[in-house]
Amino acid sequence: MDQPEVTKVGGFRGLCSRGGRALALIWQAGPISATVYLFATVAQGALPAAVTLLTKWLLEALQYNGVADDAIPAGQAPPDVSPMVLVAGIAILGVLVSAAPFVSEYVQSRLKRGVTLIVQDRLYESVNGFEGMRRFENPAFLDRLRMAQQAATTAPDQVATSVFGLVQSAVSVASFLGVLLVISPLITVITILAAVPALLVQLRISRQQASMMWSISPRNRRQLFYQMLMLDLAAVKEIRLFGLGDFLAKRMRNETKQINAAEERVDRKVVISQGPLSALGAIIAGGGLIWMISATLRGEFSIGDVSAFVAAVAGVQAAISQGVSGATTGYENLLLFGHYVDVADMDSDLPKPDDPVALAPLRQGIDLEDVWFRYTDDGPWVLQGVSMHIPFGKSLALVGLNGAGKSTLVKLLCRLYDPTHGAIKWDGVDIRDAEVSEFRDHISAVFQDYMSYDLRADENIGVGDLEHLHDRERIVHAATEADVHSFISKLPKGYDTMLSRIFFQGEDNEDPVNGMTLSGGQWQRIALARAMMRVQRDLLILDEPSAGLDAAAEQEMHDKLREYREGATSILISHRLGAVRHADAIVVLQDGQITEIGDHASLLESGGEYARLFTIQAANYVADSVESSALPSGGPAET
Repeated sequence: MDQPEVTKVGGFRGLCSRGGRALALIWQAGPISATVYLFATVAQGALPAAVTLLTKWLLEALQYNGVADDAIPAGQAPPDVSPMVLVAGIAILGVLVSAAPFVSEYVQSRLKRGVTLIVQDRLYESVNGFEGMRRFENPAFLDRLRMAQQAATTAPDQVATSVFGLVQSAVSVASFLGVLLVISPLITVITILAAVPALLVQLRISRQQASMMWSISPRNRRQLFYQMLMLDLAAVKEIRLFGLGDFLAKRMRNETKQINAAEERVDRKVVISQGPLSALGAIIAGGGLIWMISATLRGEFSIGDVSAFVAAVAGVQAAISQGVSGATTGYENLLLFGHYVDVADMDSDLPKPDDPVALAPLRQGIDLEDVWFRYTDDGPWVLQGVSMHIPFGKSLALVGLNGAGKSTLVKLLCRLYDPTHGAIKWDGVDIRDAEVSEFRDHISAVFQDYMSYDLRADENIGVGDLEHLHDRERIVHAATEADVHSFISKLPKGYDTMLSRIFFQGEDNEDPVNGMTLSGGQWQRIALARAMMRVQRDLLILDEPSAGLDAAAEQEMHDKLREYREGATSILISHRLGAVRHADAIVVLQDGQITEIGDHASLLESGGEYARLFTIQAANYVADSVESSALPSGGPAET
């Protein structure tokens, strides 16, 4: 199977490109909010340093209050501003410092909601553009798609937060260093030296954490799989019946232990490496403070200088630590965002014709010309040189053992895949030369693995033809044709009943009539009604339409289906050969090749594979009939 088209993870240019796209999403989600966010971020970075500078001047003004100008050491004279003005300035900046985070949080929340809407739309627009099934049957792509779904709702916001956090940290560091330059270039150098060890540690740890998160991501997905499986309604029966709960819990526990072990290894490295280097930074900062206090006692610095030094050193180290931590988070989310970018940038998995041909309603028939197909380039051939003609207005049945290629042939006829070799032609036109959506509009189908949508009854049927989703008369007619109308009418809210217990309709989630569950046979009739919404289609495909029904219901359904497909071109797949005996032509597939073609009578007469399978099934029914007739009329014999 072809691997999904993905870009290389990592790389400076790739990360920058992803970062640019994430920021572009932020801007598109709200230009005004993004601008306010940027200004608030810059303010949060610069305001603490401004408060430190004003505090320095205020302390100097108080220290030298009443001291003659010629007695104040050179370079320590406070600005010619009243101390009360400085206090007012500090108070105003304090208010701004307190308000800025709330403004940032508000606009960030607005941007997050806007980005979520944009990326969700783009992701599913891209996925809906995959017109075939190849990617959806590729485990590697499904894994990437799950990661993309996660990234679509979290990564852009986290990337933007990290980028803006880096801006804030850079502004904060630059502002504090600017304050220190006012005091002494030497003090500035000491402060930088004090921050370097912590910076090196943070960078090293960030790389190790990012590498660890990437390496354990498969285990995280398996852990989530086991968690979801143990709560999956479809799996509950088997888990309870086969006693799989402890087995699955053990698997989940093993994945969690492996994840914990990987995280423990990184945490241990943090303690071993960060402790000594952080201590070194503290020693450098402490040595600088001792030197500065000594110089202050000699009259070289003021009390304000000492206060500014202490605040600036702490501020620079905190800003660097916060910036590196934000960069680590940003890097991890850029990797995650790459999954979204890869999926969103994928083209359709089916080639689009340069000059699409308009398909007219079918009038002659469908031809398969030497069709070969396999799911992967090195996989086994599922279909091998299949050639046949499906006449217009006739019914054709596909018969064969499991794995013979019947369902694959149906996928090709629906153009969910294209043949590896050969062609499928619609009245002589290769279906690859037509728009996929236009071609499929000519088809209606009931699949063996039909969907049970968590929607209302009328919507479950109406989605078969979206143009008539709200046409209740047409929905009721389709339900009547599928013999499910009387059942739906007896539901608590009729056609407005929600066919799900996963979530409810309306406000009252405690009202049991808000959700109903159906049996397999009832859902099968709903699926048939859905197909019957698509009236006047040229091709009807019925893939095991009655597999879940009892004998009487199956016979009744096939009687209705014969009426429904009267005059239409139809393809029927069924393992119950009694259901296909009335088809105009029966095609027998074996190992991906056509071995027999004919009607029921001629195939029986030829004594081939069809006759063998039909005889086996008929013998079973005859044996059951003989056993039933041998029982007393009053019921089963007593033992």
